[in-house]
Amino acid sequence: MAGLPMHRPVTHPLFLRSPPFPGVATSVAAVSVAAQGAPVQDSVLHAIADARVGGAFWGDRPQGVAIVVRAGVAVQADRVSGIDPDHIGIVGDMPSSVHGRILRDPVDPWHLIAAADAVHADAEDELAVVAGMLGVAVFDAQGEEVPADRLRDVARARIGMARYRDCFTDRDVPVEQVIERLGEWRRHLDSNRDIAAASGMAFWKRDMMRQFLWDGLRAPPFLAPEKGLRSAQQSGRALAIWPSRVPASTVRDAERMQVPICRVEDGFLRSNGLGAGLHPPSSVVVDHAGIYYNALVPSELEQLLATHPFPPTLIERAKRLRTAISDAGVTKYGIEGGRMLDLPAGRRTVLAIGQVDDDMSVRLGGAGVEGNLDFLSRVRRSEPDAWIIYRPHPDVQAGHRRGHLSDAAILSHADAIDSGAPLMEMVQAVDDVHVLSSLTGFEALVRGQSVTVHGMPFYAGWGLTRDLAEPTGRRGRRLTVDQLVAGTLILYPRYIDPVTRLPCGPELMVDRMASASTPNVTWLIRARTAQGKLRRFMTLCAEFLHD
Repeated sequence: MAGLPMHRPVTHPLFLRSPPFPGVATSVAAVSVAAQGAPVQDSVLHAIADARVGGAFWGDRPQGVAIVVRAGVAVQADRVSGIDPDHIGIVGDMPSSVHGRILRDPVDPWHLIAAADAVHADAEDELAVVAGMLGVAVFDAQGEEVPADRLRDVARARIGMARYRDCFTDRDVPVEQVIERLGEWRRHLDSNRDIAAASGMAFWKRDMMRQFLWDGLRAPPFLAPEKGLRSAQQSGRALAIWPSRVPASTVRDAERMQVPICRVEDGFLRSNGLGAGLHPPSSVVVDHAGIYYNALVPSELEQLLATHPFPPTLIERAKRLRTAISDAGVTKYGIEGGRMLDLPAGRRTVLAIGQVDDDMSVRLGGAGVEGNLDFLSRVRRSEPDAWIIYRPHPDVQAGHRRGHLSDAAILSHADAIDSGAPLMEMVQAVDDVHVLSSLTGFEALVRGQSVTVHGMPFYAGWGLTRDLAEPTGRRGRRLTVDQLVAGTLILYPRYIDPVTRLPCGPELMVDRMASASTPNVTWLIRARTAQGKLRRFMTLCAEFLHD
């Protein structure tokens, strides 16, 4: 293992760089561009170390490596004598004079070096840069230990040799903003590392689901539930499922096989278009505890809302986000048009929001209310003197889902039917909004509106709504609206920018939805729209003949 140093030409990639997101051009994803610049301050190094970004942070994570060696660097025998070669990790694709195991490329240097005793690499190498920030000893090609201040100077210079850009706007930004972005991407990718396979993902969603579930090296394969469970069991990882599209036995089988399940569902700022219309989501939630609409068991969102400290910086961000959503008029499916309904003067007005009768949120968060007619009758009983407007669910209105009520059935409890007014304008015009478990209740809270809840959706039980259902003992913490927004829209979901296809934050998603930035309408979406119109026509014909 002893020998003279091996001299080789070295080219150093930019230290802060983007993961190779599948299907995204490098020029689009790039957060840095080579340029002459001044060394950065030590505070930047601290921020990088805290975020654990820089180098191929999305790479493989080998275990049990005590000595990290850059391939091609000679190491003195006394530095590695008595160490099992399996505990010596060689990084790179060039021959090395050291006996050890060649590590998969790319490799996450932060994970690798944090557990190591020493790194053998040129002082300019990014392995040495990471080791210096982590306080791990570095030995150069001559076998000499590199002083800590030398490593810090190299790091400050390397990070200063670039200009930094916002990949969504192509504008120059401070390096601190890029560190924050890379940190968000790291958390997104890290959260996918325990997913072995995915089941129940509709074929028209799979392209986007690959983006959401990519872990830096791979996206999980889409398998039938039985195969997915076997794959997860063999690898000791989890199976991701779309709950409404897998058999109920899947969860029972997972418990028997001791396979963790994570549930995937549409997010709360979804897209400019209906899911039932086959518009793929630009936001999802991935929940390892339960799922937000199931009030019968805990979910990660419920745990967040019950326990998260919500620091002031997060609350300020939530407040700005809430203002942006209100100003833009954005709802789950984008911005609505239509003519506003005239409301009677001098009378209490109530908006009752219909849902899909067989929706999972109704079955698991409806607190025993049996469909839209039962809900509407309960609204009338609780508001005997109010002028009630009933708003059908858009998927039902489009003919895609169950829950249609005849006009006669609706008007036996309500005073008017609205299916075309801008929803959020209507929400803000009435005195109260009544919901079963609809997301419209949350959207009304975001806009400062009064909300009465007949079921037990995720936003009930925190002191922000009038709750008519029996409370669950897991809730009861008093939250502000901004704390609710922080947990629900910032911490819990994931977002993919429909323009660049890069992971993004909710603020950009609001901008995209406000500007109607969404993928083109495909032939499949057109066919689905026509199918919905045909179903609705047949429903109305049957209703007419029955009358």
